[in-house]
Amino acid sequence: MTVNTSETAYEELDALAVAPLWRYFGELFLPEPRSAARPHRWEYAALRPHMMHFADALSLEDAERRVLMLINPGLQDPPATVNSLFAGLQIIMPGETAQAHRHTANAFRFIIEGDAAYTTVNGERVHMHPGDLLMTPGWHWHDHYHAGDQPMIWLDGLDFPLTNAFEAGFFELFGERSQKPTVPDDLSSRRFIHGRLNPAWEQAAGPASPVGNYPWRETERAFAAIADDAEGSENEGIVLEYTNPWTGGSVLPTIDCKVSRLRPRFRGRPRRTTASTILHVVRGQGHVEIGDERFDFAPHDVIAVPGWAPHRFVNGSATEDAVLFAYSNRPALRALGMLREEIPGKEV
Repeated sequence: MTVNTSETAYEELDALAVAPLWRYFGELFLPEPRSAARPHRWEYAALRPHMMHFADALSLEDAERRVLMLINPGLQDPPATVNSLFAGLQIIMPGETAQAHRHTANAFRFIIEGDAAYTTVNGERVHMHPGDLLMTPGWHWHDHYHAGDQPMIWLDGLDFPLTNAFEAGFFELFGERSQKPTVPDDLSSRRFIHGRLNPAWEQAAGPASPVGNYPWRETERAFAAIADDAEGSENEGIVLEYTNPWTGGSVLPTIDCKVSRLRPRFRGRPRRTTASTILHVVRGQGHVEIGDERFDFAPHDVIAVPGWAPHRFVNGSATEDAVLFAYSNRPALRALGMLREEIPGKEV
């Protein structure tokens, strides 16, 4: 066959499931990352009334999971909050349960409001309090029960966009609606929460943290102990990372979790990283500058920071701290050799 350089030849290539690299080269090998995700803020005060409405209007039979997915305007199909991570706001009402299940995706929940609920993870009941970080590593059975008298709301964080991109996701329902406890309540936290003291009779059982709950009271205690005696990070203030006590690394193999205290009048130094980040405002007010955009924040707002977008944190208050919880895909990028971080004048 004589190769035709006309448009007909390209159409013939299409029929053979072949494409000429020279037509796509500029899009496949970019000079720097170009995220499809957009910087965005979800205002908790605007979303909470909708959560309450659907909690009242829909039974568990109508909606087994009452979750408002925080979908990035640039990542709507398939839905994601940043390129490989998801955030959602979930509500569970007094007396309600959630069907026990497990999935390949790693997950956690950061408690926003409510009390007297618990999640059961592989037979361990882990109790929830505002500010607590509860872990659900991949393929761990989990279900929820609310024994209190007020709505329970938390932030769901998962890596299912990454799992699905790898086409490696599995999902399975438990044989009963709820698990029966098989170990004492909150045992994993009680074993590992004592600073750097780990139980010497145990060994690491996997890449995820064995801690079921990182309680907020311990986070507050750490901030109080540090007080203003440390300079902290010029980018993130007094920033603490939740860690796997066995490895000292991230709590999940694909997700790291941090919490930052921004002191009054804190103005962070700009930075950018290939890691994509989701922020949740624990308390306080301020703003995040992402590229050329400014996003003011209030308690419990959620903000998407796309990978390689310059950003910095600002607390404009003269008297009050701002506290931000953040999670990113940094561990996955580091494992793949793709993590790069840059501060103006300094590349890491």
